[in-house]
Amino acid sequence: METTLQQSNPQNEDFIGSDPSLLIVDDDGPFLRRLARAMETRGFTVEAAETVAEGIAKVRQRAPKYAVVDLRLGDGNGLDVIETIRQFRQDTRVIVLTGYGNIATAVTAVKLGAVDYLSKPADADDVFNALTQRPGEKADLPENPMSADRVRWEHIQRVYEMCERNVSETARRLNMHRRTLQRILAKRAPK
Repeated sequence: METTLQQSNPQNEDFIGSDPSLLIVDDDGPFLRRLARAMETRGFTVEAAETVAEGIAKVRQRAPKYAVVDLRLGDGNGLDVIETIRQFRQDTRVIVLTGYGNIATAVTAVKLGAVDYLSKPADADDVFNALTQRPGEKADLPENPMSADRVRWEHIQRVYEMCERNVSETARRLNMHRRTLQRILAKRAPK
């Protein structure tokens, strides 16, 4: 899937700079197309990919100045795309999109050079602001930060992933009864 810039927005050129190339990698087709259109209207030249393999191929053709990469993709992990970007271009501003339970992986992505991570579904304005944020600038506090229940749930999910999805080991490390943990894991993420 290839998308190109249709119109330029002079207001955003100051934020984007002289290289408006943006790669978006996400396996949610409708979300990918909406985000690509929204970023085009903000002045980016967008390339879109729905798989890790397609994303890596696009990076090898032309490494972008900006990238938005989902971590969990149908054919693998978005971290592979980020690693490939770093091999070809060190100055790329990478934003990671993460679903619930992926905060630990998002931290790994930041260590690989991603400048920020956003929880899905991400708003186009949030993506634009994260991509164009100047070094040293602090991001605005979210209007609706995670609830304490959500933070607890994210922590449990992180430990569960670190324990390679072993319920008994996770329960032991969290000092929690195994059945209590199983009930928590069976529930949806709190808002």
